[in-house]
Amino acid sequence: MLVTVPTNQVQLEAVFERILNIRRITRQDQQLLMSALLSKDDLNEQEMLQINKVFQAVQGGLIKVVD
Repeated sequence: MLVTVPTNQVQLEAVFERILNIRRITRQDQQLLMSALLSKDDLNEQEMLQINKVFQAVQGGLIKVVD
């Protein structure tokens, strides 16, 4: 059986990985995550947790916001 992964899920996973690896988030990344969060219909629990983890890290100063 072939399992397909939605494109936005793959895109979100790549964004999470990059943000957490380089400890920086761009305004564009931030807008993408906010849009995904506001359209909760498409997010699974893991994605919601990842978004919260990134935003908590930004608030705690562990991830820098860059332009």
